[in-house]
Amino acid sequence: MNERVKNLSTEILSNNWYTLKKITYDFLSNGEWKTLNREAYDRGNGAAILLYNRELKTVILTRQFRLPTYVNGNADGMLIEACAGLLDKDNAEDCIKRETEEETGYKITHVQKIFEAYMSPGSVTEILYFFIAEYSKDMKVNEGGGLEHEQENIEVLELKFNDAMKMIETGEVRDGKTIMLLQHLKLHDIL
Repeated sequence: MNERVKNLSTEILSNNWYTLKKITYDFLSNGEWKTLNREAYDRGNGAAILLYNRELKTVILTRQFRLPTYVNGNADGMLIEACAGLLDKDNAEDCIKRETEEETGYKITHVQKIFEAYMSPGSVTEILYFFIAEYSKDMKVNEGGGLEHEQENIEVLELKFNDAMKMIETGEVRDGKTIMLLQHLKLHDIL
Protein backbone atom coordinates (compact mmCIF):
# COMPACT_ATOMS: atom_id res chain seq x y z
CA MET A 1 0.00 0.00 0.00
CA ASN A 2 1.31 3.42 -0.93
CA GLU A 3 1.29 5.68 2.16
CA ARG A 4 1.51 8.76 -0.08
CA VAL A 5 -2.03 8.15 -1.40
CA LYS A 6 -5.25 8.50 0.65
CA ASN A 7 -8.92 9.41 0.32
CA LEU A 8 -9.31 7.70 -3.03
CA SER A 9 -12.75 8.19 -4.60
CA THR A 10 -13.99 7.11 -8.00
CA GLU A 11 -16.74 8.44 -10.28
CA ILE A 12 -17.71 6.58 -13.45
CA LEU A 13 -17.78 9.01 -16.39
CA SER A 14 -18.55 6.43 -19.08
CA ASN A 15 -19.30 2.73 -19.09
CA ASN A 16 -19.94 2.34 -22.81
CA TRP A 17 -17.27 0.35 -24.62
CA TYR A 18 -15.03 0.14 -21.55
CA THR A 19 -15.00 2.13 -18.31
CA LEU A 20 -13.73 5.68 -17.97
CA LYS A 21 -13.31 6.74 -14.35
CA LYS A 22 -12.58 10.09 -12.73
CA ILE A 23 -10.44 9.45 -9.67
CA THR A 24 -9.92 12.00 -6.93
CA TYR A 25 -7.23 11.39 -4.33
CA ASP A 26 -4.87 13.06 -1.94
CA PHE A 27 -1.17 12.68 -2.76
CA LEU A 28 1.77 13.53 -0.48
CA SER A 29 4.31 15.52 -2.50
CA ASN A 30 7.31 17.30 -0.95
CA GLY A 31 5.80 16.93 2.52
CA GLU A 32 2.49 18.49 1.51
CA TRP A 33 -0.86 16.80 0.80
CA LYS A 34 -2.43 17.83 -2.51
CA THR A 35 -5.84 16.83 -3.86
CA LEU A 36 -5.58 15.62 -7.46
CA ASN A 37 -8.06 14.54 -10.14
CA ARG A 38 -7.17 12.11 -12.91
CA GLU A 39 -9.06 10.04 -15.44
CA ALA A 40 -8.26 6.38 -15.97
CA TYR A 41 -9.56 4.18 -18.75
CA ASP A 42 -10.17 0.60 -17.63
CA ARG A 43 -10.43 -1.86 -20.50
CA GLY A 44 -9.15 -4.88 -18.59
CA ASN A 45 -5.80 -6.60 -19.01
CA GLY A 46 -4.56 -8.17 -22.21
CA ALA A 47 -2.05 -10.47 -23.85
CA ALA A 48 -0.02 -10.28 -27.05
CA ILE A 49 1.97 -12.88 -28.94
CA LEU A 50 4.45 -13.05 -31.78
CA LEU A 51 4.47 -16.30 -33.73
CA TYR A 52 7.76 -17.15 -35.41
CA ASN A 53 9.14 -19.94 -37.58
CA ARG A 54 12.89 -20.58 -37.14
CA GLU A 55 13.27 -22.62 -40.32
CA LEU A 56 11.51 -20.12 -42.60
CA LYS A 57 12.68 -17.08 -40.60
CA THR A 58 9.13 -15.70 -40.69
CA VAL A 59 6.67 -14.13 -38.28
CA ILE A 60 2.89 -13.90 -38.25
CA LEU A 61 1.38 -10.43 -37.88
CA THR A 62 -2.10 -9.06 -38.45
CA ARG A 63 -3.53 -5.98 -40.12
CA GLN A 64 -6.79 -4.38 -39.06
CA PHE A 65 -8.57 -1.06 -38.82
CA ARG A 66 -7.93 0.80 -35.54
CA LEU A 67 -10.24 3.79 -35.11
CA PRO A 68 -8.11 5.63 -32.50
CA THR A 69 -5.15 5.67 -34.92
CA TYR A 70 -7.40 6.92 -37.71
CA VAL A 71 -8.72 9.86 -35.69
CA ASN A 72 -5.10 10.63 -34.70
CA GLY A 73 -3.87 10.99 -38.27
CA ASN A 74 -3.19 7.42 -39.46
CA ALA A 75 -4.49 8.04 -43.00
CA ASP A 76 -6.34 4.76 -43.58
CA GLY A 77 -6.56 3.62 -39.95
CA MET A 78 -4.99 0.27 -40.76
CA LEU A 79 -2.39 -1.03 -38.31
CA ILE A 80 0.02 -3.95 -38.59
CA GLU A 81 0.38 -5.62 -35.23
CA ALA A 82 1.02 -8.78 -33.28
CA CYS A 83 -1.94 -10.93 -32.36
CA ALA A 84 -3.49 -9.71 -29.10
CA GLY A 85 -6.64 -9.72 -27.06
CA LEU A 86 -8.25 -8.91 -23.74
CA LEU A 87 -8.11 -11.53 -21.01
CA ASP A 88 -11.80 -11.29 -20.17
CA LYS A 89 -12.06 -13.96 -17.47
CA ASP A 90 -9.18 -16.14 -18.73
CA ASN A 91 -5.62 -16.28 -17.51
CA ALA A 92 -3.10 -14.73 -19.89
CA GLU A 93 -1.85 -18.02 -21.38
CA ASP A 94 -5.32 -19.40 -22.12
CA CYS A 95 -6.37 -16.04 -23.55
CA ILE A 96 -3.46 -15.78 -25.96
CA LYS A 97 -3.89 -19.36 -27.19
CA ARG A 98 -7.57 -18.64 -27.92
CA GLU A 99 -6.84 -15.28 -29.56
CA THR A 100 -4.08 -16.81 -31.70
CA GLU A 101 -6.45 -19.35 -33.18
CA GLU A 102 -9.27 -16.81 -33.67
CA GLU A 103 -7.10 -14.12 -35.25
CA THR A 104 -4.39 -16.05 -37.12
CA GLY A 105 -5.88 -19.52 -37.61
CA TYR A 106 -2.90 -21.21 -35.92
CA LYS A 107 -3.60 -23.58 -33.03
CA ILE A 108 -0.64 -23.41 -30.67
CA THR A 109 -0.13 -25.46 -27.54
CA HIS A 110 3.17 -24.14 -26.17
CA VAL A 111 3.75 -20.44 -25.48
CA GLN A 112 6.59 -18.68 -23.69
CA LYS A 113 5.82 -15.66 -21.52
CA ILE A 114 8.65 -13.17 -21.93
CA PHE A 115 7.52 -10.16 -19.86
CA GLU A 116 4.60 -7.95 -18.89
CA ALA A 117 4.26 -4.19 -19.22
CA TYR A 118 1.95 -1.24 -18.76
CA MET A 119 1.62 0.26 -22.22
CA SER A 120 0.12 3.67 -21.39
CA PRO A 121 0.29 4.03 -17.59
CA GLY A 122 -0.63 7.71 -17.54
CA SER A 123 -4.21 7.02 -18.60
CA VAL A 124 -4.93 3.30 -19.11
CA THR A 125 -5.03 0.67 -16.35
CA GLU A 126 -4.23 -2.27 -18.66
CA ILE A 127 -1.23 -4.50 -18.07
CA LEU A 128 -0.20 -6.50 -21.15
CA TYR A 129 1.33 -9.98 -20.95
CA PHE A 130 3.79 -10.67 -23.78
CA PHE A 131 4.34 -14.12 -25.31
CA ILE A 132 6.22 -15.73 -28.17
CA ALA A 133 5.61 -19.12 -29.76
CA GLU A 134 6.94 -21.14 -32.64
CA TYR A 135 4.53 -22.02 -35.41
CA SER A 136 4.57 -24.36 -38.38
CA LYS A 137 2.27 -24.83 -41.38
CA ASP A 138 0.71 -27.96 -39.86
CA MET A 139 -0.62 -25.84 -36.95
CA LYS A 140 -2.90 -23.90 -39.32
CA VAL A 141 -6.46 -25.04 -38.51
CA ASN A 142 -8.50 -22.24 -40.11
CA GLU A 143 -8.11 -18.95 -41.99
CA GLY A 144 -8.19 -16.76 -38.89
CA GLY A 145 -9.47 -13.24 -39.29
CA GLY A 146 -11.17 -12.89 -35.92
CA LEU A 147 -14.73 -13.40 -34.80
CA GLU A 148 -17.63 -11.89 -36.69
CA HIS A 149 -19.71 -11.34 -33.54
CA GLU A 150 -16.80 -9.24 -32.18
CA GLN A 151 -16.87 -7.27 -35.46
CA GLU A 152 -13.29 -8.23 -36.22
CA ASN A 153 -11.98 -8.06 -39.75
CA ILE A 154 -8.36 -9.16 -39.46
CA GLU A 155 -5.93 -9.88 -42.27
CA VAL A 156 -3.23 -12.44 -41.46
CA LEU A 157 0.29 -11.60 -42.68
CA GLU A 158 3.23 -13.99 -42.88
CA LEU A 159 6.39 -11.92 -43.26
CA LYS A 160 10.09 -12.56 -43.38
CA PHE A 161 11.50 -11.49 -40.02
CA ASN A 162 14.01 -9.10 -41.60
CA ASP A 163 11.22 -7.49 -43.63
CA ALA A 164 9.13 -7.02 -40.47
CA MET A 165 12.11 -5.38 -38.74
CA LYS A 166 12.56 -3.01 -41.70
CA MET A 167 8.87 -2.11 -41.45
CA ILE A 168 9.60 -0.54 -38.05
CA GLU A 169 12.13 1.81 -39.70
CA THR A 170 9.79 2.68 -42.58
CA GLY A 171 6.87 3.35 -40.25
CA GLU A 172 4.74 0.52 -41.64
CA VAL A 173 4.83 -1.09 -38.17
CA ARG A 174 3.96 1.54 -35.54
CA ASP A 175 2.29 -0.56 -32.87
CA GLY A 176 4.25 -0.53 -29.60
CA LYS A 177 3.60 -4.13 -28.56
CA THR A 178 4.61 -5.39 -32.00
CA ILE A 179 7.83 -3.41 -32.00
CA MET A 180 8.69 -4.74 -28.54
CA LEU A 181 8.05 -8.34 -29.59
CA LEU A 182 10.03 -8.07 -32.82
CA GLN A 183 12.93 -6.45 -30.96
CA HIS A 184 12.80 -9.23 -28.36
CA LEU A 185 13.36 -11.83 -31.09
CA LYS A 186 16.24 -9.77 -32.46
CA LEU A 187 17.88 -9.09 -29.08
CA HIS A 188 17.77 -12.76 -28.11
CA ASP A 189 18.93 -14.02 -31.54
CA ILE A 190 15.80 -16.15 -31.88
CA LEU A 191 15.57 -15.42 -35.61
